[in-house]
Amino acid sequence: MRYQISGKQIDIGEALQTHVKKELSEIIGKYAQRPTDAVVVFSKSAGEYVCESTVHLSTGLTGQAKAHSHEIYSAFDKCGEKMDKQLRRYKRRLKDHHKDRQQPVALSDASAYILAASDGSDEAEPESLQPMIIAEMEAKIPSISVGEAVMQMELAGAPALVFRNEGNDGINVVYRREDGNIGWVDPTNVE
Repeated sequence: MRYQISGKQIDIGEALQTHVKKELSEIIGKYAQRPTDAVVVFSKSAGEYVCESTVHLSTGLTGQAKAHSHEIYSAFDKCGEKMDKQLRRYKRRLKDHHKDRQQPVALSDASAYILAASDGSDEAEPESLQPMIIAEMEAKIPSISVGEAVMQMELAGAPALVFRNEGNDGINVVYRREDGNIGWVDPTNVE
């Protein structure tokens, strides 16, 4: 498993890196047999340390957790507890969905863009209907089932997830509706 442990504008020592690797390995080892990589980022915000961790599993799922505390080790420990709880909650579902999967989930490359929001105060008509792009990033689109997509969206705490449906090889979207239910867009299922 690959670890990327870093600090944003703070120095993190070898002792903290060793602690993170040891604890994260124990947490992930309980729930996943084939983790691929983990990214842990420490930062400081208003006198508190913030720890953000992301763990990518070979099943295509991504676990994310974030915690803060006045001490850096405590921030990581709280983050680790959240990750443990999240993975424990989905352990049964992970086993059910992935017991027959022999290979890691296939990921397709895509581009993700952040567009400038219009503030609504401009009464004048815009010169162009093209939005202003303020950031461009690389994104991965997993090839998973609808159930796995819902689980991935819940694990990530995301409002929506784009994925390639293993059943029909089409691009689909799952999203959280305002009423709390999950919506699923499947353009290949149109009659």
